[in-house]
Amino acid sequence: MDAAQLKKLIETALGEDLGWGDVTTSSALTGSEKGKAVIMAKDDMIVAGLEVFSAVFHCVDPSLVLQKIKNDGDLAIKGEIIAEIRGNLGHILRAERVGLNILQRLCGIATETGRYVTAVKDTRARIVDTRKTLPGFRVLDKYAVTVGGGHNHRFGLSDGILIKDNHIDAAGGITEAVSRCRRKAHHLLKIEVECRNLDEVKEALACGADVLMLDNMSVSQMKEAVALANGKVPLEASGNVNHETVRDIAATGVDFISVGAITHSVKAADISLLIEKEG
Repeated sequence: MDAAQLKKLIETALGEDLGWGDVTTSSALTGSEKGKAVIMAKDDMIVAGLEVFSAVFHCVDPSLVLQKIKNDGDLAIKGEIIAEIRGNLGHILRAERVGLNILQRLCGIATETGRYVTAVKDTRARIVDTRKTLPGFRVLDKYAVTVGGGHNHRFGLSDGILIKDNHIDAAGGITEAVSRCRRKAHHLLKIEVECRNLDEVKEALACGADVLMLDNMSVSQMKEAVALANGKVPLEASGNVNHETVRDIAATGVDFISVGAITHSVKAADISLLIEKEG
């Protein structure tokens, strides 16, 4: 996300929150109050999104000074200070909710991703994200995944060919769908095929798919698929992935495990902003 895109996103979020003004802050404060705000972790987490968090406050008041105590990728233990902001307290309060909303989401994604990455440690499997991201936040969501140790799947529909069940049914089968894609796509685009059973795995291999997605298969079926592929193409496991199943899935020998939950239903990290008035 370039600076212009980020600015537009932040301005939209601030406009949504501020409306025609923060009536509480304008009424309760004179506007001259100075001090600092401390950003505190209220649970253990992986920090992600501090640059965006800082940009929110600078959009409200460029003179605000943010000091990072932690950096993206650092572990913050419950009670530790992540950052401090100094300057006009009214301006800090106006940016508080939007800044925290973004920081809490990104830290939550990084932390949840880190749990999955730890669970498959010492296997060949990589944890990857999906396109199940918050609209407008895809680049930020996927950035947070990498901070947590995960890897990015395609960013959008233009990044690569992924023939899913609906494409297969609409085209009349895997072989026909792959053949059409080979004819129309340029030579640098890989073709991934979603397979719902072992017969589809065999067909996808036979017609020259570059990557296979094993959709909602059991662990035993995945083991058979790994044996059928025999290292010829990478395999991605998808569906029914959670903290209880991910280690067993990784042990089958698949190369990638895509987890939609790390972005589409992540729990926001618990972070607070506490004001300390100067003097």
